[in-house]
Amino acid sequence: MKKTFVNLEKVQEIAAQFKTPFHLYDERGIAENAERVKAAFSWNKGFREYFAVKATPTPAILKLLKAHGCGADCSSLTELLMAEKCGFVGEEIIFSSNATPDEEFVKAAELGAVINLDDITHIAVIKDLIEIPKKIYCRFNPGGAFEIGNAIMDHPGDAKYGMTREQMFAAFAELKELGVEEFGIHAFLASNTVSNDYYPVLAAQLFQLAVDLSRTVGVKVTCIDLSGGIGVPYRPEQRANDIMIIGEGVRKVYEEILGPAGFDVAIHTELGRFMLAPYGVLVTKAIREKHIYKEYIGVDACACDLMRPAMYGSYHHITVLGKEDAPADHLYDVTGNLCENNDKFAIDRALPKVDMGDYLVIHDTGAHGRAMGYNYNGKLRSGEIMLHEDGTFTQIRRPETPEDYFATLVW
Repeated sequence: MKKTFVNLEKVQEIAAQFKTPFHLYDERGIAENAERVKAAFSWNKGFREYFAVKATPTPAILKLLKAHGCGADCSSLTELLMAEKCGFVGEEIIFSSNATPDEEFVKAAELGAVINLDDITHIAVIKDLIEIPKKIYCRFNPGGAFEIGNAIMDHPGDAKYGMTREQMFAAFAELKELGVEEFGIHAFLASNTVSNDYYPVLAAQLFQLAVDLSRTVGVKVTCIDLSGGIGVPYRPEQRANDIMIIGEGVRKVYEEILGPAGFDVAIHTELGRFMLAPYGVLVTKAIREKHIYKEYIGVDACACDLMRPAMYGSYHHITVLGKEDAPADHLYDVTGNLCENNDKFAIDRALPKVDMGDYLVIHDTGAHGRAMGYNYNGKLRSGEIMLHEDGTFTQIRRPETPEDYFATLVW
């Protein structure tokens, strides 16, 4: 049974001031998790977590993470501007983009961000746009399937990101000729892995690549960026990753591969889902019921507030507040009100009997929740609220209004 950080009484208090639906975040949970990640890699003096801004691009959350030592991983011009407004400067920002427009490279350079090149052809692009920085990263894609033991975790060969091994060597050589002095290697090979082995296996590949590049090209590799990929247990039966075990696993392969080679390399992570998903929920109210060939509960949220179930068929656990201990003896499809049949938060989900006016909490929406919202059917995206450690709460993003929707239109 999955538990949430908020109870019915607190939601009723919040809903008396802020209309549902809304995304709600656990300030204490976010802060404690940021400290756990930092502790897991404290053996590496150059370690820094660069939060993936795309997961939860909300200033209050970015500032909270910055206060706990995190940097910002940005992938667009707007994310760079947000990071700048939140006080991130220089190498506190990593810019990882693909098919990157010129103005985004220019802004990243203006901010002094570390630029992570997704493709070898981007070297020719930046030569004509910016002064080549002294430090630069390149993104690696080994192709094929990424395996842990006998399990295939993902298929990087089908992904649009990164350079081949041969291109990495050519890119480092070309960048060295252009005056780059410090190099980093970045890779993202699997998504949402619920395995303590993912980072250590990935790290071993990248550490060996760093040694090979250094010896062959004669460059100084100063950073290995493990990117994201550490997942969360969306389903109740899944076991959560243990970040302390993961950090220790990376330390072991670091000492096995980089230690004998005499390398002193900073480890970076770019976690979004692991940092935030469990510490955010979508709070919505049951407003309609329907009894035809199936039993339906209609809520006041829709896929515009949480796209993952409609887009990926993703599972998000649902708690009916106040009925946590009641038997889950009813089978429902829980739906929004878009004119799309995939606008369903759950299909054939066993829940306690849901009555109109009940509050439903949709779990693990703290990352890739509100951030992936959209305005189909003219729906307006919900607001965001931070639940503070002392039980008080603050609206950190207001809900959209019709005026927001109309603001870009030319009549």
